[in-house]
Amino acid sequence: MLVGKYQNSIDAKSRMIIPAKFRDEVGHTCVVSKAIDKCLEIHPMDEWERFMDKLSKLPSADPKARQLARHFYSSAVECEIDKQGRLTIPQELRQYANIEKELVTVGSYEKIEIWSKEEWESNESMTELDPSQLAESMMNYDF
Repeated sequence: MLVGKYQNSIDAKSRMIIPAKFRDEVGHTCVVSKAIDKCLEIHPMDEWERFMDKLSKLPSADPKARQLARHFYSSAVECEIDKQGRLTIPQELRQYANIEKELVTVGSYEKIEIWSKEEWESNESMTELDPSQLAESMMNYDF
């Protein structure tokens, strides 16, 4: 299970270090793709295969389903993690997520989100719920 939040940065060769707590679950090969929000996702290979299986079952006659699948298929890049735990983020994906230097790496159960520090800070209010909103959300989702 991938959980937690870590501050990180990207080096001059567009590499980031995967937090040590995440490395065993991610393995040596993973897929980096655009996320729904203005961030990237790192998928362990088994999780990516489950995700692709779900996408492949979308109705191809539905234009919105095709657009959704295309969003993920077209941005996916298979990446190797080196012995130092580094992963190279392709330029197109860095541009999508506005990643220049500072990162926030967030465990999101089966995948890892990679945020530019600026995007994370500007969207952090979305993750902050007051206690009554939190309780209401938990009730709405059967917790």
